[in-house]
Amino acid sequence: MLRIYEVILVMAGDAAGIAEQIERRDSDLARQLRRAMHSVALNVAEGAGNTAGHKRQRYQTALGSAREVLACIQVAQAMRYIGTVDARMLDRMDHVIATLGRLVYRRAS
Repeated sequence: MLRIYEVILVMAGDAAGIAEQIERRDSDLARQLRRAMHSVALNVAEGAGNTAGHKRQRYQTALGSAREVLACIQVAQAMRYIGTVDARMLDRMDHVIATLGRLVYRRAS
């Protein structure tokens, strides 16, 4: 399994706490955040067991979902459902997005 998978699991814990806060104001956005987070972890796990093109597809889907997780949090902040998010949490999300981006685009060239 990729080393980034452990970071993704920590990110899932972070996202769970934020989803609980969002749910008080917008259950649909909280549900969307949870679905996107599930997709990140599950597609990375599936991709690790695939080969070549299938692996890249799974990682690409995980990358899109990771960006969606971050977007859900940004929308929640913009809508004033949540306050400031811990910088370490955002750094973790950026790290996951950057790593998945390298996996996807390195394989595309």
